[in-house]
Amino acid sequence: MPQEGREYDPEIKDIAQYVNKPIDSELAFDTARWVFLDTLGCGLEGLRFKECTKLLGPIVPGTVVPNGTKVPGTDFQLDPVNGAFNIGAMIRWLDYNDCWLAAEWGHPSDNLGAILAVADWVNRTNKAGGNLAGGKIFTVKDVLEAMIKAHEIQGCLALLNSFNRVGLDHVVLVKVASTAVVSQMLGLSEKQIADAVTQAWVDGQSLRTYRHSPNTMSRKSWAAGDACQRAVNLALKVAKGEPGIPTVLSAPVWGFYDVLFKGNKFQFQRPYGSYVMENVLFKVSYPAEFHSQTAVEASQKIHAQLKQLGKSAADIKGITCRTHEACIRIIDKQFKPMDNFADRDHCIQYMCSVMLVFGRLEATDYVDGSEAATSPLVESLRKKIKCVEDPQFTKDYHDPELRTISNALTVELNDGTVLEEVVVEAPLGHRLRREEAKPHILEKYKRHLSHHFSEAQVKELVELGLDGKKLETLSVDEYVDKYVVKNSKFV
Repeated sequence: MPQEGREYDPEIKDIAQYVNKPIDSELAFDTARWVFLDTLGCGLEGLRFKECTKLLGPIVPGTVVPNGTKVPGTDFQLDPVNGAFNIGAMIRWLDYNDCWLAAEWGHPSDNLGAILAVADWVNRTNKAGGNLAGGKIFTVKDVLEAMIKAHEIQGCLALLNSFNRVGLDHVVLVKVASTAVVSQMLGLSEKQIADAVTQAWVDGQSLRTYRHSPNTMSRKSWAAGDACQRAVNLALKVAKGEPGIPTVLSAPVWGFYDVLFKGNKFQFQRPYGSYVMENVLFKVSYPAEFHSQTAVEASQKIHAQLKQLGKSAADIKGITCRTHEACIRIIDKQFKPMDNFADRDHCIQYMCSVMLVFGRLEATDYVDGSEAATSPLVESLRKKIKCVEDPQFTKDYHDPELRTISNALTVELNDGTVLEEVVVEAPLGHRLRREEAKPHILEKYKRHLSHHFSEAQVKELVELGLDGKKLETLSVDEYVDKYVVKNSKFV
């Protein structure tokens, strides 16, 4: 049968229809504004690490693309595909942007790499006389709406469908969500959006190998950037007339379900709306894999308690961490050697040990040769922390009304004293603690700005970010221009 006459998989049609619908949730837009600021700040912080910046910039050094995407914190001006990679990679580098935890894990604000790159490029091109997306000039509100939709697609697909169980990395969902949203932004028809989404599913998906022992390495930090650039590339190919693959998911033998998902079809808990943005998790306190956030917070409380007792981490005989199943699967590495940054920021024992020893956990604590990475006490304490699953914690983790990420630490000292268990169920960035978190999110954003901009520029950006109405009406290119840094010392 000719491709034109075949029905698209309903899962594809649902996505294509959803991205064309307006979002009317005030809570979602308000949350998206905070996510937007936080994500840009995380990207700027990523620029402080040479492992990140060595991957950024034009493919051919010195290339400047006329009317191209500008990369915040730099003076790069790139084509939208490479721009999406640059922005996506810097956002994700430190594992400090937002988080979504369900059957699949992920970081929905990764999609901003594709969204911002396309919006900025379209605006600059159209202001120079072009006619991309029908001459559209995107405002920051348009970007926020695109973020809400990308969050929703990635998050709803993640609720009941575990890609990690079949060895696939969650960035497949970044690629699918970004492809759908970017296609809509470019003015593609509903059928073309469906075509582009099918191309994302057939594209070949990243293995999780680079996130797990014995192969943990830095690709996990640029995998989202790679997904963003693939999404933009595929959307642009479809915009030029490339067709789709209508039954890319369901085709017997050759479809995604049979080849990569053990013959299972996707399951859905709810229709697409704005649920994910409204419930997304912020990483407020620590640059740490999210399943560890409450454990690190508990460790901070224990560090203070030990100080009051005249004790220190050196007096600890052993620690039991009561936790949820996902934590054990991803970051329980009690006896695994810490070979690099990527190992350390995905080891709950290392993160808790650094907090217990030093009373802090910062991105620099993961770097090879750092005080924390070379500390004999951190290394010995790490091997004394044993994780055990609490089935109730796992159940609460998956409960759509709770979505807690609980950890509980019990410390035994060398003298036989057992401290009272410290339980933290919801991290500071959780929906249940959202208002409590906002001042901390703002401080985090200010801190990340301060390394790149003058005090006056930081003040301007913060005040603009807090004025939702003014921010939303600003054109994307004008806003991005405020983040341009000529001759950045970090790049």
